[in-house]
Amino acid sequence: MAHGGSAPPGATARCRDGTYSYSQHHSGTCSHHGGVAAWLDRSSSAGARTVAVGRTVLLAARTKATGCRLGANPDPACSPGAYYSKLAKSVICSAGFHTGDVRNVPEAEKFAVEREYGLAPGHYGRTLEIDHLVSLELGGSNDIANLFPERANAHPGYKVKDRLENRLHDLVCAGSMRLRVVQREIARNWQGLYKRVYGVAPAD
Repeated sequence: MAHGGSAPPGATARCRDGTYSYSQHHSGTCSHHGGVAAWLDRSSSAGARTVAVGRTVLLAARTKATGCRLGANPDPACSPGAYYSKLAKSVICSAGFHTGDVRNVPEAEKFAVEREYGLAPGHYGRTLEIDHLVSLELGGSNDIANLFPERANAHPGYKVKDRLENRLHDLVCAGSMRLRVVQREIARNWQGLYKRVYGVAPAD
């Protein structure tokens, strides 16, 4: 990941925090840098396109908005997980789908998540990410019910969850797992799902 100035050779995307990504696939690009501000590769030179996401579907009732428990896993009462009704397998597995087209978590919403989890609202850089419980590449929603603060130094950290999300996307698109099942399971216990997929407990 490179920073600022004119786009360096080989960069495929400019992130919203001013860094550049060299990712060779669009899924998850700039996920820890505020999302994609602009695609630089030819296939996406026109920038983000409009994607019909449908309505937000909660995976369980959201019963709390204060006093949420901060840890490696989200507090299920505050962050039960949610997905978009129209981000079906046919959409998320299409060649033209990019998470940057549907990512829309404004700063005010991130600050609201931080307050709910007892954190001072602010910019934490790479030490903390407001993460999607059900990832965008798995049809997840930008609704606050699907967001939670994830610390980089927590065990396991967000990089481990990212690895699982990429693998699950591949499995769903290959027909090995059903999207709605994956959405429910990652929301309920993503670490348990990691062990099921990889055969070992998640480790940084």
